[in-house]
Amino acid sequence: MAEQKATNVHWHEGDITRKHRETLLGHKGATLWFTGLSGSGKSTVAVELEGRLNEAGILAYRLDGDNVRLGINRNLGFSAEDRTENIRRIGEVAKLFVDSGVVVLSSFISPYLADREQVRALHEAAGMEFIEIFVDCSLEAAEARDPKGLYKKARNGEIKNFTGIDDPYEIPTKPEVHLHSDQQSLAEEVDLVMAVLRERGIINKEATKKK
Repeated sequence: MAEQKATNVHWHEGDITRKHRETLLGHKGATLWFTGLSGSGKSTVAVELEGRLNEAGILAYRLDGDNVRLGINRNLGFSAEDRTENIRRIGEVAKLFVDSGVVVLSSFISPYLADREQVRALHEAAGMEFIEIFVDCSLEAAEARDPKGLYKKARNGEIKNFTGIDDPYEIPTKPEVHLHSDQQSLAEEVDLVMAVLRERGIINKEATKKK
């Protein structure tokens, strides 16, 4: 847990609550946390799901690992310590989105179980929905895809601390959704996530059925 360095700071409550914002939007906010190896298809599923939600009138926003590292987390590398801080920060950002009533699609390798559980605990303590989505894909399949050429660089020693090669990936023990991107179609994966969102009452059952 990151140390609180600033002193004499206090949370300032407003008059508009999360419930007010959810009523305005017509749906609940939630964090959908996509985790898996590089090249497993996390971002691909998130992009497709964002489009499906948008068509149904659900306000969703993607937080993508690379995008975040080009901005708020540009000062972090890939050491174990930096990975933990990367996930801590994005967990706090995701929580803000959920408080605003938005369905946030957070796509990060997030290889360490403890880091993911810290984000889950952060949401649960605030009474917020947190749905872990394990985008399962064999290392062989992910490496065969290698859309960014990262596995090749890792194998050649050009990249250090690469998950699945010289850094571990700790598989989720009880994810709310378990996708198999090397076995399922993109449409099947999105349908499964949409079904869970309906079942948990995050989005309207009728409004989100595929047209």
